[in-house]
Amino acid sequence: MPIMISLDLSGKVALVMGVTNERSLAWAIGHQLLQAGARCIFSYQGERLLSGLEKLTKAYPETLFEVCDVTQESDLERLFARIGSEMGGLDMIVHAIAYAPRASMEGRFLDTTLEDYQIALGVSAYSLVSVTRHAEPLLRSGSSIVTLTYYASQRVVAKYNVMGIAKAALEASVRYMAYELGSKNIRVNAISAGPMRTIAGSSIPGFRDMFAKAAATAALGRNATQEEAGKLGLFLLSDLSSGITGEVSFVDGGYNIMGMALDG
Repeated sequence: MPIMISLDLSGKVALVMGVTNERSLAWAIGHQLLQAGARCIFSYQGERLLSGLEKLTKAYPETLFEVCDVTQESDLERLFARIGSEMGGLDMIVHAIAYAPRASMEGRFLDTTLEDYQIALGVSAYSLVSVTRHAEPLLRSGSSIVTLTYYASQRVVAKYNVMGIAKAALEASVRYMAYELGSKNIRVNAISAGPMRTIAGSSIPGFRDMFAKAAATAALGRNATQEEAGKLGLFLLSDLSSGITGEVSFVDGGYNIMGMALDG
């Protein structure tokens, strides 16, 4: 008789950071969490994003929202003070925040300015560290943190430039944080999603060709979907992955395993 696994996150509290619209990977994960019964608080960078979040979550009236610019300590302090006072603790964090100035992704990597380099690594990598440091007093034993990375951290992807460096720093941060938080039974992992039609993906120069080439190369002969990324996020945030930490998990249709394939 098959064993049925029912995932019930009732009573769990999740912070989801980085939703921009319904195609965001942050929303793909957040939606899975809401469906599984978790109570979520969504942070957003600017007021223009709030109405979209409210529409996405209208079926979940207990959802909370808080504006937060992760580069501002005062915003982080306010966010986690609210979580502590209104929710009492935290079980899951989805960190889906990344940014690099457009100019730094249009030319040569060698021409990256110091300012653009610092912005990209500060927002895309250091923010995970600062968010987790503020969250640590609220994180319960068994908590899980998930961030989003990309294959360009390990291999050259033309025009990804300084964001590839930022993602490499992010992945190294995941490993160090997993080590330091392991004694508290807090896990930290990263999801490396293949090309997807998100705002972040579409901002990469040449994205359309990249998307088509990845699909043609992938072992499954297609790109992974937002829903598949969301399900991986749900797995890594839940107790189903209780023995996994410090890892980068791919959801890209098997693109990352491919070297050279010969037809026939």
